[in-house]
Formats: sequence, structure tokens, C-alpha cells
Amino acid sequence: MAKQTPLYAEHVAAGAKIVDFAGWDMPIHYGSQLDEHKLVRADAGMFDVSHMLPVDIDGAGARDFLRHLVANDVAKLKTPGKALYSCMLKADGGILDDLIIYRFADDDYRIVVNAGTADKDVAWMREVARSLPGGGNVNITPRRDLAIIAVQGPKAQEKVWAALPEAEAAARPLRAFNAARVGDLMVCFTGYTGEVGYELICPAGRVVELWHALLAAGVKPAGLGARDTLRLEAGMALYGQDMNESINPYEAGLAWTVDLSDAARDFIGRAAITAQPAARTLIGLVLEDRGVLRAHMPVFTSHGAGETTSGSFAPSMNASIAFARVPAGVAAGDSVEVEIRDKRLKARVVAAPFVRNGQVLV
Repeated sequence: MAKQTPLYAEHVAAGAKIVDFAGWDMPIHYGSQLDEHKLVRADAGMFDVSHMLPVDIDGAGARDFLRHLVANDVAKLKTPGKALYSCMLKADGGILDDLIIYRFADDDYRIVVNAGTADKDVAWMREVARSLPGGGNVNITPRRDLAIIAVQGPKAQEKVWAALPEAEAAARPLRAFNAARVGDLMVCFTGYTGEVGYELICPAGRVVELWHALLAAGVKPAGLGARDTLRLEAGMALYGQDMNESINPYEAGLAWTVDLSDAARDFIGRAAITAQPAARTLIGLVLEDRGVLRAHMPVFTSHGAGETTSGSFAPSMNASIAFARVPAGVAAGDSVEVEIRDKRLKARVVAAPFVRNGQVLV
């Protein structure tokens, strides 16, 4: 049986089309995916992302544990609430998950992991901790008692403050990839759409009240369909499509999330991913012929063949776009061909993101 978030009844009451996503009953749209996409680009929309799992990491060894666990380096997080995007790797360099880590102190962190990998992630963290002296001197606590609403769009900030006036003083000074705790609420200046906005983490028992406060402030709900086209336009990878356990960060276009600056930091997977250059890379494509790009379409380049990993019509661009994993050496400005229904159509290689803050960049 699929799991349901604390907001499930609200989605049903709003007429959402419910689908299975990573074992959860989730809203794909509330009537028009296209309208919801445009709403987030022009105004503000909110997404129930309570299927994702916050995991609290605390204890005297928390900082050292995380420096070993993930490819980016939490030592860069100096101030309370500062956040970091990273991949958690296997010993062979394959990506177990991509996640965000928030630091409040060297013994107090919160990680938010993906829904489809949550149980696996927690089991892996605990296995890694057990392998360290003293169990890593760390506590690993999954927080299924919490829920998350993402409010995104150019008017998200003013509408969140209208719904949560008690949080404005703490939230207004925040910049991207920072968070603040306001009582039992965590306000995170992060998101998955390429627009400004917040991810609000609160007790599950409070989330329906928060949802209604946001509705009263003029924030309309949006489903996972719009979330997917928004994140693709924003150049943001999706675990399970653009990366997985057989792909390392360099092959997923995530070299920027790997920190090798401290030669003494032996994070899991470091030896494997630095042993030899990646043979493949992830690129952005804009289709120049008529058609719609989807995942798993063959891509033909002057350096060899590849495959699309995510693809869709991009409403903000009135064009079809995709990510593709292709041989290293393919670069922005190149022309390639994508096979769609036994025909090879022309596409242009671009550097993602395609769209940010409502502006088309390619």
C-alpha cells in the first residue's frame, strides 16, 4: 500500500490527480500542469514534499562523520543555518543519493534525503557510523514526525511572510542556501524550481494549518508534474533518472559538488572517482526540429553515442529540452542528433540551466 503525507486529504479535497511516486500517493496536478508551471514562474506556488525525509545528525562526531560520508565538505559551513548540496557515494563512486545538509553547529546538522532512497540512505548512514571508532560518536535520527512544504516563485517571499508573520524577522535576512529555526519551524531558502522561495519544515501535526495559512495568503498548490518541468528548466538533476548508483558525480554533471581541496579528507568514493577521468558527461539539449524529447532516447554525437536521461516540453521556452549522458568531449555549441520514433532530429548542446528566475538563459 502506498504511503500518504499528512496533506493527502487536502490534495483530494482540492481535486488533485493522485499518482504513485516512490511509493507515495502524491498529486501530479490539480487540473492543469501547464498552469501550475506558469504560476510558479510568474507568482508563487506550493508543493507538498513531505515524502522527502529530514534526518538529524548530532553528537560530538557529527562533523567528522559527515566529512567522511559525503563528497562535498561540510567544513565549509561556518555559520548557523548554512546549507550544502552534496552526493553521498558508494566506495566505487556511484551515487547513493543527492541531498542537502544544513549546519546549525558542529554537533547539530539536518539532512534532507529523497523519498525513494530514504530507507536505504538511513541504513547506509548507520552502517558507515558503525564502521567508525566509537560508532562515529554520532546520532542518526530519521524525522518522519516532520512535514515539508516548498513555496516557490517571484512572489513566494512576500506571501510566506503574510502567512507566517512571526517568521519574517528570521526569514527576511536569509540568502540562498541558508536556513533559520523559528520555534518548531525551519525556514530554508532552498528549492527545486530555479525560482526564489522557501522550503518550510514543520511538525506533521501543524502542516495542515500551515497549508491553509498559505492558501489564505494567495499561494496556490502545484503538483509533481509542474515540479518536474520546472526543475528540468532550472538544470537540476533528478535522482533515479539523471543519476543513480552506477553513475559518479562527474558523469552526472555534478563535479562542482565534489570537494578535493583537503588532501587528507578520505570521503567514501574519493579514491574511485579520482582514479581516472570520467568517460561520460551530462549535457543540456534543446531540440531544433519538431518533436518532444523524453528519457532514454538515443543521442548521436561526433564523439560517439549517448542517451537522454530526462526530457520534456519546456513551457517557459516553448521548446523541448533534455539532459543527456554522452561521451566526454561533447560541449556547449555542438550539434547532435536525437532518435525520436526512428527519425534522427537535430538538437543543440547548451550549458544548463535553461531557465532561472523566470529568464531564459540559452
